[in-house]
Amino acid sequence: MPSRLLMIVVSGWALLSTARAVEGAPPALPTSVQPGDLGRWVNPFVGTGGITYLCGNNFPGATVPFGMVRLSPDTVSSTGRRAANTSGYYYGDERILGFSHTRLSGTGAVDGGNFLVVPSIAPFAPKDRQQGLDVRYSHDKETAFPGYYAVVLPEPGILAELTATRRVGVHRYTFPEGQTPHLRIHATSALGKGRSSEGEVRVLPTSREVEGAVRTFGTFSGRHGGHKIYFVARVSQPFAAFGTWKGDAFSAGQDAAAGDEVGADLTFENAGPQRTVELKLAISYASIKNARANLESEVGEQDFDQVLAKAKEQWEERLSLVRLEGGTDQQRAIFYTGLYHSFLMPTVFNDANGEYVGFDGQVHQASGFTYYTDMSLWDTFRTVHPLYTLIAPREQRDMVVSLVEMAKQGGYLPRWPSGTGYTNSMFGTPADMVVAEAYLKGIRDFDVETAYQAMRKTALGPTPPDSPFSGRKGIEDYLKFEYCPSDLMSQAVSRTLEYCYADHAVARLAEALGHSEDAALFDKHAQYYRNLWNPETQYFQPRDSQGQFVEFRPLLLTYVDLGKKYTDDYVEGSALQWRWAVSFDAAGLISLFKSREYFVEELDEFFAKSEPGVGLRPNAYYWHGNQPDIYAAYLFNAAGRPDLTQKWVRWILDKKYGDKENGLDGNDDGGTLSAWYVLSSLGLYPTAGSDRYQLASPLWQRAEIMLGGHRLTVVADNYAPAHPYVQKVRLNDRVLDRTWVKHGEIAQGGALRFEMGSEPAPR
Repeated sequence: MPSRLLMIVVSGWALLSTARAVEGAPPALPTSVQPGDLGRWVNPFVGTGGITYLCGNNFPGATVPFGMVRLSPDTVSSTGRRAANTSGYYYGDERILGFSHTRLSGTGAVDGGNFLVVPSIAPFAPKDRQQGLDVRYSHDKETAFPGYYAVVLPEPGILAELTATRRVGVHRYTFPEGQTPHLRIHATSALGKGRSSEGEVRVLPTSREVEGAVRTFGTFSGRHGGHKIYFVARVSQPFAAFGTWKGDAFSAGQDAAAGDEVGADLTFENAGPQRTVELKLAISYASIKNARANLESEVGEQDFDQVLAKAKEQWEERLSLVRLEGGTDQQRAIFYTGLYHSFLMPTVFNDANGEYVGFDGQVHQASGFTYYTDMSLWDTFRTVHPLYTLIAPREQRDMVVSLVEMAKQGGYLPRWPSGTGYTNSMFGTPADMVVAEAYLKGIRDFDVETAYQAMRKTALGPTPPDSPFSGRKGIEDYLKFEYCPSDLMSQAVSRTLEYCYADHAVARLAEALGHSEDAALFDKHAQYYRNLWNPETQYFQPRDSQGQFVEFRPLLLTYVDLGKKYTDDYVEGSALQWRWAVSFDAAGLISLFKSREYFVEELDEFFAKSEPGVGLRPNAYYWHGNQPDIYAAYLFNAAGRPDLTQKWVRWILDKKYGDKENGLDGNDDGGTLSAWYVLSSLGLYPTAGSDRYQLASPLWQRAEIMLGGHRLTVVADNYAPAHPYVQKVRLNDRVLDRTWVKHGEIAQGGALRFEMGSEPAPR
């Protein structure tokens, strides 16, 4: 994406960029706001639009890597629908409500939207508490890059600019001449159909501050009693007047309010041709005291431009972990946007002083690590966490430590931990893969034995009925029958395959730790997937407790079988899509088919009949937005057809990603799809839960990848767009006779050279 130059005009606002020119009066207040050298390639609007249920559910607002604060506009459609994009901003919406500080990234969960800030030139009216600003805006007068977002709100004539630190959202509002500036802080706001209670707000005019707290309930936070969130906001100008509201009642001059619908309205003097007001709002999940300390520690007396400069620096540091040569401008934009999205979540959850609220509801001290939450593990174990292990090992180590601390405080390793508790979203025990892979790849500075014992406990028995963690549903029947019987539980086929995947990871960790008997036991369990293979149909098929295979329809998607008559045994996809979901044992999967040639034919057809476009309604064949099949293209490697892995991975890179608002093929799920592009375009794709990477066809002529303190250079010799096929691979001048490498072979850096050609290499 080209570099953008933002120019602000006071009279007849106009927002200009090198990407788009908007007609307007000559600039009266020009200011250059530019992204960093690599940040200019990032388009934060990717994944914010498209078909609503296939939306990437990303957001365009301002944040820093893993930021607790994700400051972004909240939008609403002309019909009044909110959170069509679950992160709060849907590209197709026509109106903006205001700017809130919390949200998840790329998920199907609507959580956050806390402390909505609403700039206005009108006195408070009762409708404002529900509608917010609710004004039209135009994408022609909107821009964003890593660490920055800006939009002109033409109806009130306000320019809104946003930036952030890790725990502080920083706003700058420029109001038009002759109007009285107002800033409202809606203390009990929430995204979509979320709700808040126990709100409190206090105005402190002497220090130009507002403080308060709320308990908020969203898709995930509502599952464990809600999140208590605290804030302290400070503005750059003295208040000319202020008031608070509770429900529909506004009290001018009243400095406090408490209830389920509360907020504060701040009024500022209207002096000069225009008035700029900066607001800094810090949050904490522990206390108001900590929120204020976060504000002082991260921002203090810095102004908007100083904070923005540091946010840009942080993003440049992350984006520079991979330097590219070659490729098109569009490919480069997709890559760096994907790398950016990969670093939006998980969420740093401890305050600047190290304190955080744990899974036991108590305040703990993070000593020697950063505590993270909001880990979409069922999705992210496949791509995001392997990417961190490769290029951000320090953060990955801290995430693993955080998972272990959750197990110590809550009793179990979590599945989709969010905020202060277990959400139990999805199924299986994907933390097993994350922890095992980190250890196998050399991240060992954590309490691995505690982690292992937690894995073992969940894999060998049920969790108590009153447990906050749901564990592996039906685990007793899985162990008894050596598969999940379809008449005793739902999602039986998918659960069996995911439990086997986790058991394989547990076995590898047990083996590495010297628990040989356990390793043998879990290796046995990991093969239970074979018991659902029907040699007659050549599918993983539901099977009842009597051992009989049950009727199914291989091409029927779960999304259209609303009564779950034929697809109750599968999750988020067709039986055909789950047919390939044994990435941890590709050789074993291939051995189940009638022949290796038949396997290749069927898998090739699976891709050939997929829809060749991004953000389209899926059919029963390959769907890139569906986690269970996103490894499938790499199975050709194990079948002796690396040319087909190269062909179809390149096809996915070309056909299933874009650089516009609909540029993802489904929910990004905490960066899962974004990280897939990053890894696959480099020619290295992880077999999650192991220490191996599959090799494919690199998209770049040259890539320099920083692995901690080491540099791995990936080079494509004989590079050309029409040369997608790998002829030969050399690792540090040694020719590889296989289609994979171990992490230990590249962890110290070196050179991985792919010799490319226009035709498949001779077999």
